Amino acid sequence: MDFIDIDWGNLLVEAGIIAAQVIGIFIAFVIVRAIGKKLINRSFDRLTKKGDITNGRALTLRTLAENVFSYALIFVLVATVFSIFGLSVASLIAGAGIVGLAVGFGAQGLVSDVVTGFFLLLEKQIDVNDYVTVGAIDGVVESVGLRTTQIRSFDGTLNFIPNRDITTVSNHSRGNMRALVDIGVSYDENIDEAMTVLKTVCAQMTKDNPAIVEGPDVIGVQAFGESDVTLRIIAKAQSGEQWGVERELRKAIKEAFDANGIEIPFPHQVTIHKGLENPVQS
Repeated sequence: MDFIDIDWGNLLVEAGIIAAQVIGIFIAFVIVRAIGKKLINRSFDRLTKKGDITNGRALTLRTLAENVFSYALIFVLVATVFSIFGLSVASLIAGAGIVGLAVGFGAQGLVSDVVTGFFLLLEKQIDVNDYVTVGAIDGVVESVGLRTTQIRSFDGTLNFIPNRDITTVSNHSRGNMRALVDIGVSYDENIDEAMTVLKTVCAQMTKDNPAIVEGPDVIGVQAFGESDVTLRIIAKAQSGEQWGVERELRKAIKEAFDANGIEIPFPHQVTIHKGLENPVQS
């Protein structure tokens, strides 16, 4: 065909129509995605208010639902664009199947990630905001996906863990946690008097700290150290509050011991000099 014989006017009109359709589809994609995400968020907010699921579980499933919705919407967008340009949607699906088969053979680890992630979600092993230990990583769950799980360590590090590497999960957020405090008193002190002071402190802590679920209880003598007798106190606190309870207990015990003249010992060193009758203590 001669270059001059091309109907440029008709070609520009067709190109303009196609461009308008593509732009319209992208605008519709943005609007539908925004509406869909808003509906998903409202649905999970409603479930959370009713108490059907926990807040952490709602955050986990909300993120997953938004991802699945976005992927499905993107596929519809691509299929629609293909049809606008006169390409067969069936060929797109067939091509996606071939690519998926190739990826399945070449990336078995990815398949393992997805399968493991599915069971993590299905069995409710971990949820967003749970304090967990996965292998050598200790921290708070920020995201649970079908491929990776994100855990924020207490130093601020964000760890991306492939789901296939999660073989053992220790979830510290399922139930009340133990708060344990060991305190040493001098061998010269009256143990019964020290335990009485500790019981008074524990009783006051029970009234003042709503995070304490059970106790604190003075268990008794735990160990004999080089320069002290160790007394143990145990309590049960709400999940994530056990460290705060332990800190408050230590502070209250130190103040009570000071008020009652009970010594918390520190390391002593005895030096003996030849020619001196009495050793020098420091």
